[in-house]
Amino acid sequence: MAGSPDHLFNLRNNFYLGSYQAAINNSDLPNLSPDDAVERDCLVYRSYIALGSYQESTISSLKEWLADPAIGNNPILRLIAGIIFTHEEDYNEALKHTNAGGTMELHALNVQIFIKMHRSDYAERQLRVMQQIDEDHTLTQLANAWLNLAVGGSKIQEAYLIFQDFSEKYPMTGLILNGKADAKDPETLANLVVCSLHLGKSSSRYLSQLKLTHPEHILVKRASSAEDSFERAVQSVA
Repeated sequence: MAGSPDHLFNLRNNFYLGSYQAAINNSDLPNLSPDDAVERDCLVYRSYIALGSYQESTISSLKEWLADPAIGNNPILRLIAGIIFTHEEDYNEALKHTNAGGTMELHALNVQIFIKMHRSDYAERQLRVMQQIDEDHTLTQLANAWLNLAVGGSKIQEAYLIFQDFSEKYPMTGLILNGKADAKDPETLANLVVCSLHLGKSSSRYLSQLKLTHPEHILVKRASSAEDSFERAVQSVA
């Protein structure tokens, strides 16, 4: 007997693949069960978080909830905490709440965090757990592509094929385009800056474009800080 239809399948995939506004816009789904309605609302709120729509007071409230033994271990709360602390680049704090895993989304977030911390070995362990649970899950495929990009070398082609498969199945998003090297995506530009430096080539073109189109990107801020420090050092010995 066939199982009941998954009314949230498209909404989840919109969120997983970075189409956050589409997830918000298409969230008005009729006849949801109470459990599905709760999950729908969580996906919508998480889409707002992914778009940066949260305030500092949210972090304060979040810490209070996490300290409450009655709800602090709730997997959705831990996931939201991990997402927000990862956005804030507080990776150790994020891992305090995500590292125990428990859901595919927590495992996938762990992969992201470990990659950001340059610990591809830990990221690979998380990926293996996901593959044992469901090798064909969208998040497992995404995590595999993220890790392949982080490892580099021959793995780059494998990552490209995964994103190519996504682009054929689902609406195009920045996340998919970035995986296929969209030259206008901020993360692609940041990757090009780093790769150019690694190869001993000029990165000024990509950095200038990143400064122009995404002045708040973390790489732009770090580059500006380094330039200011250099100027101060030059002035001190002038």
